[in-house]
Amino acid sequence: MAGSKSRKKGFVVLEDLSKPSQWRLQHGSFSEPVREPDPQTGVQRVHRYAIDTLGTMLGNGTITEEMHDAGAMFRRQFRSAALDPLRGMSMLRMPRGSGDSLTEQQHIGRRRIAEAMGALGGYNSAGASCVWHVVGLEFSITEWARRHGWGGRIVGHAQAQGMLVVSLGVLAAHYGLVPVQ
Repeated sequence: MAGSKSRKKGFVVLEDLSKPSQWRLQHGSFSEPVREPDPQTGVQRVHRYAIDTLGTMLGNGTITEEMHDAGAMFRRQFRSAALDPLRGMSMLRMPRGSGDSLTEQQHIGRRRIAEAMGALGGYNSAGASCVWHVVGLEFSITEWARRHGWGGRIVGHAQAQGMLVVSLGVLAAHYGLVPVQ
């Protein structure tokens, strides 16, 4: 049976799977449906893209396309460096594993992340902490400001958003997306 069920006064109501669930909508909005071919089969599919913090900021005009692209580059490097908390099982624990704890791609990703962190003022700087948590780990700006802030101090939402905007501008220059002035 397609979709999840719920009971309403003796009737079974099926959830419309063509739309995001109410639970998912609490965690951010979605784009309008986009029709694209499946990369493997070529069959036309309808997709909805989740709009994240960077997408929301771009849509609001808070950041430029270059800043958005810099954030997306950082996020891809963060994932390729395997720095997010969810990881697969270590190859060391599998029989006949190579014994290497990191792949070459992970080494390259970590070197690039270290360079980006250096451009942001080092790992202990406010900008680096904000980018690490909001862009890399995909926390909300409010969550980072309340839980982590800068050096463990709570930061207001407006200040946290300002830190992220400035940091994305620095990353855009670091990645060569905008000219350095």
